[in-house]
Amino acid sequence: MSTAPRSRTAEIRAVARTDLTRAEAMLQQLIGELFSIPVEGLKINVDRYSLNSLNGFFASAGRDYFFKFHQEEGEEQMRGEYYRADILARAGLPVDQPVHMSTLPGEQLLVYARRADPRFSDVLLDLDLTPDPEAAARAVAAEAELNDRLLACAQATLRPITPEHSRAEPIHRLFHERLIDQSTKVYPGGRLARFYVGKRFDFPGGVAIHWDDLAPARPVINGIEYTRSLDELFDLAHTRYAPERLADAGGIVAHGDAHNANVWYERGEARDHLAFFDPAFAGDTVPSLLAEVKSTFHNVFAHPFWLYTPELAAERHAASVRLDGGRLLIETDWRPNALRLQLLQAKGRHFWAPWLATLKDVDLLPEDWEDVVRLGLFLCPTLVMNLNAGEGAELHNPVSSAIGLSVALAAGSRPVSGDDVFTDFFAGIAPR
Repeated sequence: MSTAPRSRTAEIRAVARTDLTRAEAMLQQLIGELFSIPVEGLKINVDRYSLNSLNGFFASAGRDYFFKFHQEEGEEQMRGEYYRADILARAGLPVDQPVHMSTLPGEQLLVYARRADPRFSDVLLDLDLTPDPEAAARAVAAEAELNDRLLACAQATLRPITPEHSRAEPIHRLFHERLIDQSTKVYPGGRLARFYVGKRFDFPGGVAIHWDDLAPARPVINGIEYTRSLDELFDLAHTRYAPERLADAGGIVAHGDAHNANVWYERGEARDHLAFFDPAFAGDTVPSLLAEVKSTFHNVFAHPFWLYTPELAAERHAASVRLDGGRLLIETDWRPNALRLQLLQAKGRHFWAPWLATLKDVDLLPEDWEDVVRLGLFLCPTLVMNLNAGEGAELHNPVSSAIGLSVALAAGSRPVSGDDVFTDFFAGIAPR
């Protein structure tokens, strides 16, 4: 009987949670073996954005390097190509090319020449904490320029794809494959089952609600009633986000995981520019409605403070949650700030609106395109980390859990009546 190879990156990531020094020694040995280079002074960054990865620095033969690897559950059983930076570069997208690369299942790792540039995520967090209108304007202009390039690339590489093309793309590891058991393909499984199903959720004020009561309850968020419950959204996502189903809008060259912790911020004299790295899920037939979902959510709606820094959410915001007659009532004072809304506007104007119009013009825009995008926005926060602050809690607290669920639910379904930030966004990008 054959067995899957062990995942050394998974082992290192698990060790790093409790013994950083030992993990650094293991990783130093792994990098040296993979690339046959001397490795000195390796340090792992303690990084709020590395939810499924590790990164850091080391020296070799007098030069400094930056490393990063992304590790998924069951990665040692993956098939296919990963970390395809060359695909992005050939398509004209700005991407940092690694100097060393391993694509072996369970040992997938990239090494870059160390740069002085900050990540865009760090630049924006500084602006969230200390607003600076001039710096914010430069950051938004850089975001707009990047999206102009993303649009041009998408339009140049768009082509009809088969269900088999779609199925082969690694981007599905971020969405559908987190809903199912990797070995049996049973739904619900994966992170959905591990994080939420059958668990107790803890909310502010000592409120505890079991999944069996939480999941089917009709959401009412800040007085607005929504059309879909948690279990309805997960069920819809399981069906509509099946890789074969997502072939209907064609495929494009895309990074697929371009949240701002995978983007360098290059400061210039007149204007600043952005460049990708860590293309773990890049491809040339990425389902076209899925390609920019991750960046849209994580670069806007995950901020400020609640997803990556839940301790700040608990300090700065208030929330309450209760069940009432089959309704899930969530009240919170969290809102996206002005900077994040400007980034959303840039994303809408420079990518989403013209892209949806392009798909419509070539008869590749599904009638349910808004549902497809909404379901992806819903899955981004719920599957990237455990939002449950109760049974099996990992990082989140009752306040950030309430905020996170409210944002995810509002992203995934329309209000019964009235408007919110998501309805405004979709109204602005809908093709005429």
